[in-house]
Amino acid sequence: MENCQIPTLSMLPNPITIRITDEACDFECVKRKAVSKAMAFAGSLELLSWYDRKRQVYYPNDECCVEGEPNWLAYALAKSADLAIDVNDEEYVFVFRKS
Repeated sequence: MENCQIPTLSMLPNPITIRITDEACDFECVKRKAVSKAMAFAGSLELLSWYDRKRQVYYPNDECCVEGEPNWLAYALAKSADLAIDVNDEEYVFVFRKS
């Protein structure tokens, strides 16, 4: 994975940080908790992109950078993303658009 794929908190739109300490909580578990947290701030939302540092995967999966931003984040921002859930210091990031 290229360095440009690693997000920083300052890149994220309106980041909300959460901590999950349960080692048994896999990606789907973390995703559910992130969506639940996001819904507390916006009742209706759309998940536009995500990043999983543990598995080194992200969505949408494109190999290029956009002016130094991770491509998955640039995609979400181009789609009017306005909320991000940052889990465990960018270990996981979920980017949403409030509807």
